[in-house]
Amino acid sequence: MKTLYLVLALGMIALGVVHMAATGRLFDALTTSALWFFSGGLALALNGTLNLLNRAYGRVAPGVRLACIVANVVMTAFTILSGAVGHASTGQLLVVGGWMAGAAVLSMLPAALRA
Repeated sequence: MKTLYLVLALGMIALGVVHMAATGRLFDALTTSALWFFSGGLALALNGTLNLLNRAYGRVAPGVRLACIVANVVMTAFTILSGAVGHASTGQLLVVGGWMAGAAVLSMLPAALRA
């Protein structure tokens, strides 16, 4: 479980980096829309980082664990809502929403945290 949680957290960071890198290819100018798109990648990368911190210190730092759980639940809901509003395909919604939901579930399980 610890390894799966690590993979999900690192994948979240990677997805965030790809999202941020795609901003320049999808937008011709620095606009409010471009900044909002970039901020989505930033949120993903920071949420992944919070999951890494939870994995490493969640057992001894209950505040980190609680912040991580709340962030994961909010990001999962936001991801699903964004996918639905943005007309993501069912596959896209299942992969990204499932990835976020998986991290949310694992962040709640003590067995996924390092001892």
